[in-house]
Amino acid sequence: MLQLPPLALYIHIPWCVRKCPYCDFNSHGASQDLPVQRYVDALLADLEQDLPLVWGRPVSSIFFGGGTPSLFSAEAIGTILRGVASRLPLRPGLEITLEANPGTTEFDRFEAYREAGVNRLSFGVQSFDDDCLTRLGRIHDSAQAEHAFHSARNAGFDNINLDLMYALPGQNLAMALSDLRRAVALAPEHLSHYQLTLEPNTLFAARPPEQLPDEDSAWDMQEACQETLAENGYTQYEVSAYAQPERGCAHNLNYWRFGDYLGIGAGAHAKLTLPATQQVLRRWKIKHPQAYLDHAHGAQRIGGDEYIAPDARPFEFMLNALRLNEGADLVSFEARTGLARDVLQSAFSTAEKRGWLEIKGNRFRASALGQRFLNDLVALFLPN
Repeated sequence: MLQLPPLALYIHIPWCVRKCPYCDFNSHGASQDLPVQRYVDALLADLEQDLPLVWGRPVSSIFFGGGTPSLFSAEAIGTILRGVASRLPLRPGLEITLEANPGTTEFDRFEAYREAGVNRLSFGVQSFDDDCLTRLGRIHDSAQAEHAFHSARNAGFDNINLDLMYALPGQNLAMALSDLRRAVALAPEHLSHYQLTLEPNTLFAARPPEQLPDEDSAWDMQEACQETLAENGYTQYEVSAYAQPERGCAHNLNYWRFGDYLGIGAGAHAKLTLPATQQVLRRWKIKHPQAYLDHAHGAQRIGGDEYIAPDARPFEFMLNALRLNEGADLVSFEARTGLARDVLQSAFSTAEKRGWLEIKGNRFRASALGQRFLNDLVALFLPN
């Protein structure tokens, strides 16, 4: 039987100063006059219409993603948070994250964001090498990134994430390590460290940049950077997430543990458990900001609804859970998929024989070898 997991809320702000050539997120270059008030109203109308799916359930985390949410003022963010709190109960002390771009001019707003209720910031730094930043199409430089971080600290933020990429155009091992050491020197509570990939429907996919490191070089960077992170007290708890003790991202952990999340905003996605009908629903909103604004007060705001078939739930669960170093347990699998653990027997047997999975009692996790072949491991759980 399906049981209700924790519920998170994702709020999408779809505008950026300029879209980066590697980005495949639903983001759009901002005009000079953003329709802030209209979009805030649309978000709250969107939430209001989704309430029957989650009525009365407490929210365990909130994440403002984008795009660049810090293009919105602290006043606008506060209005959204008050609107959420008037419609859904919030767990005491819940994590509220705001993504911020070091190249925008929000430094004097950090204290106001904190007063509005935001208690965690995530900076899309990507690199501390100015040449690499230029090749990535970023609008900030390394000095602005460090200034943004210190400004946030001075405003009282004690929970900050830095996004950092490696295997960048023209980057070698020494440069990747230099980037990481500059990030670690700032002592953020959390680091997201991941390889640049050429995603479909991006400018980089259409016109790949020159001097991309090959796979062997990228692997050398990953191993050396993982050692450096561990030496500096950052524990890897997910494929690309590293944190100081007890500083993992609560919102992302809920995703990876196959928790529920409601998504509001242009292109936002939701995954919701419906125990009364023993169904798991995925819902997404229409993507283009103008279309979303035009239809946010009606059913047309919904881009689509899809129910996850029971035979697809093992794959969906493992796609998330096996990213975690801690893995998962069979009790959670049964509660969050509504399936008996017996359905995993064949895939577990194959994965163990190949050395990809470690099983101890009720718990299971990808082995070191399994982490290297994670896509192949997860594919074992696909429906026949």
